[in-house]
Amino acid sequence: MLVALVSLTQTIAANGCDIPAGETPILFNQTGFETGATKLAILRNGSGTPARWDIRDADGMVRLSGETLVHGMDESSGDSVHQIRFDALTDAGNGYRISVCGEESRPFTITDQPYGRLAEDALRYFYLSRLGTDLLPEFAGGAMWARAAGFTESHATCFFGPDQDGTNWPGCDYTLETTGGWADAGDYGQYVVNGGISVWTLQHAYERLATRGQLDTSGWTGERVALPQGSEPVSEILLEARWHLDWMLQMQIPDGEMVWVDRRETGAAEAHLQEIDGSGLVHHKLHERAWLPLPLLPADAEEERFLIPPSTAASLNLAAAAAQASRLWADLDPDYSVRTLYAARRAYQAARRHPDLLARNNFDGGGAYGDTDVLDEFAWAAAELFLTTGDAGYADDFAATLSNDAYVPSAIFWANTNLLADLSLALVTEQTDLRSEAAERLIAEADRYLEDAAREGYHYPMRASAMNWGSNANLLNRGLVLASAHDLTGDERYRNGAVHALDYVLGRNALDQSYVAGHGVRSMETPHHRFWARGADPEFPPAPAGALSGGANHLNMADPVAQEMRGNCAPQRCWVDHVDAFALNEVAINWNAPLFALAVQLESTTLQASE
Repeated sequence: MLVALVSLTQTIAANGCDIPAGETPILFNQTGFETGATKLAILRNGSGTPARWDIRDADGMVRLSGETLVHGMDESSGDSVHQIRFDALTDAGNGYRISVCGEESRPFTITDQPYGRLAEDALRYFYLSRLGTDLLPEFAGGAMWARAAGFTESHATCFFGPDQDGTNWPGCDYTLETTGGWADAGDYGQYVVNGGISVWTLQHAYERLATRGQLDTSGWTGERVALPQGSEPVSEILLEARWHLDWMLQMQIPDGEMVWVDRRETGAAEAHLQEIDGSGLVHHKLHERAWLPLPLLPADAEEERFLIPPSTAASLNLAAAAAQASRLWADLDPDYSVRTLYAARRAYQAARRHPDLLARNNFDGGGAYGDTDVLDEFAWAAAELFLTTGDAGYADDFAATLSNDAYVPSAIFWANTNLLADLSLALVTEQTDLRSEAAERLIAEADRYLEDAAREGYHYPMRASAMNWGSNANLLNRGLVLASAHDLTGDERYRNGAVHALDYVLGRNALDQSYVAGHGVRSMETPHHRFWARGADPEFPPAPAGALSGGANHLNMADPVAQEMRGNCAPQRCWVDHVDAFALNEVAINWNAPLFALAVQLESTTLQASE
């Protein structure tokens, strides 16, 4: 018998199969594959020899066969992996299965539109995050997620008293209307710097469709996601972005008001408070003195909220998002277009007067959102203002920022916004130097992402070293750059790279996990959230379909659940679907925004399969 077992082991190895026990061996996007796009599955396999695979249809007929591509050990997951590439299978159908090494996959679908209602659900997330208004069942996707309004206070004043660093803030002599906007994440705090990139990303998805003449054909003209509308329907994308932009506009300081700011030099031990004319500056954020408990209905949150001091970064976020909005609303609502442009100009000029109001991580009760490098925000705001106004002075400012030796382009997230300027410039239909240079930068960045994908066994366009807080959104933002490079060049490698980014988020990862609630057979259910808190209290609802988890995070394992995993998980495996895992499983507006934008961008383009 021992001889027989040894012989069997040798036969399996010779056939290219060494399948580990205890985990799903065949991994892929759990929502399906697009007929004309790249198709990739991962096989956990310790053999160094290729294995033979077949794909059968629902009737059991073999439709495609081939051999795995051996990648070997994948450091991001700790798995030895092979890749199964089946781009050549382009026939639409349900019930396909992969057979390899004596294992059979779960069934999958091939279709022209494999993502179903992902885009609609990802956008509805923002309605479900609205504050200051009742959420109604007909717009919320069901009674489970409807709720009474909370945070309906009419005015907030500046933070006063000691912050967590012990700095004794004097407050200010004014109050601002602060009702509305979205809750930022699992907490109910609101942050202009996170709102800016989120509003911009939704508006960018709309502007791309409009530039390509696809608004009507795509149905994003008020028809796909039900939202409260006026008598003349407006695109639900713009309507939802406006809800939060209106809140951001309220965070701008009126002319002539004095406000206390932090003049601390970088690295200095103590803050240096100074009272200045705050005209046009924008408060960095709005939240309570201490973190609110979990779970908690918005209507039950009674603690006072405060305006956190203004910052250069927040002012530039408003300048960029409002300038972008101005050109998008010019024909739909001319008065609103004028209002947003006026606010954008004021915010930009205020930031120019005060380029050193650097936000620091010194206020408890809300997310830190410190940012001590604002050259990227200056470039972004200048580009958006130039695109809206045509004023050459803004183009000069943009060029001057890019030539600054300290300006270092980097991948998109809320504190790195330089590529947002390039994504907007790339939509310009006229061939200008600014557009050409932006296109060159985007294509070069996209090439780096493709190189990253080629190194990773699970073939997603990001290195494992970048798996920090919100890694899924970081990956999807890379997908937006890749999709833009495809728009610019027609090279299908870039669009396929964007597909690989979404494939990872929807299940082609070491945990066999769809990180999007309601999408995939193993989807996220219990995020860190005050209201979608069934993981903490069964009386509260679960995550709504379309909510995106932050994802694997091995670099900033700050919550108690993650700390227990520290040092015991490969980067891809540093995640758990747990309500207390705020560093791993929170949700946020700036994470759902690229999920929506990339889903829209991929569904609006088609291509032929290619290697």
